[in-house]
Amino acid sequence: MTDFCCKNRTALALGNFDGLHKGHLQVLSAVCSQKENGLQPVLVRFEPHPVAVLQGISPDRILTDRERNAVLKTYKTQEVVLDFLSVCNFSPEEFVKDVLIDCLHAGFVACGFNFRFGKNGIGTAQTLQELASKYNLGCFVADEVDFENAPVSATRIRECIRNGQIEQANAMLGRPFAYDFEVVGGDRRGRLMGTPTINQYFPQGFVIPKSGVYASFAAVDGVCYPAVTNIGIRPTFNGTSERSETWIMNFSGDLYGNHIPVYLLSYLRGEVKFEDMEALRNQILSDAVQSQAAFQNYSAKNEKF
Repeated sequence: MTDFCCKNRTALALGNFDGLHKGHLQVLSAVCSQKENGLQPVLVRFEPHPVAVLQGISPDRILTDRERNAVLKTYKTQEVVLDFLSVCNFSPEEFVKDVLIDCLHAGFVACGFNFRFGKNGIGTAQTLQELASKYNLGCFVADEVDFENAPVSATRIRECIRNGQIEQANAMLGRPFAYDFEVVGGDRRGRLMGTPTINQYFPQGFVIPKSGVYASFAAVDGVCYPAVTNIGIRPTFNGTSERSETWIMNFSGDLYGNHIPVYLLSYLRGEVKFEDMEALRNQILSDAVQSQAAFQNYSAKNEKF
């Protein structure tokens, strides 16, 4: 079922965590608070995604593995991935007793208000509380976290990203939406305009933001630089392949083959087919002014900058 090994009793955060948004972080914070009680915080999620098994459609990913690991490292939390197919037919009590207690050594469990588990999703957050009491486990159920009068959810975040509503997605995530795919070779036209870009392709199964230009920033060797990101097909050059192109301002260097995190801050405009490279260059420089302002505003509100 899992090769997880921990000598200490654990505090388990239960859920899908396909975004690690503000609601998920409440659950994660609850298990981290159990360190003072000698429990090891562990995030428990399922693969394949339960929705993919139950509905036959796998939801697009919001986080890369590297970004997920970075968040968990901040919380100093381990991760266990359970094979959903091996546990989906357990009764709620079997799941708690055989998996959480006997296998994962739980002393504390936490979940969101809408958590479901056990065969056919018969178990609820209330069921977990009742079983936790029976087996002398600590238990925490996170309240609903709302944004604009509706619950924060990975589904809403995906929809916002696809619609270019990055500021709303970021508000629900509690951090900027990011991706860190490998930098690959491009057409090098940006160099000719004095705005060299890094090219990154979105893999199948990862949410793709609305085509257009974004205020962004990129992290290189731990240093964050303001940037301008274009997502789309580059109509000025009759492009056909969708990609992310990011001009990292105030940076010079070869990044090919590296996984560079790009963070989107706001949607600036849609893709436009310009008459020539000079018109495109002038627009990019105008976009850069807006992006620098967005980056400075974000930096002023975040202590790590």
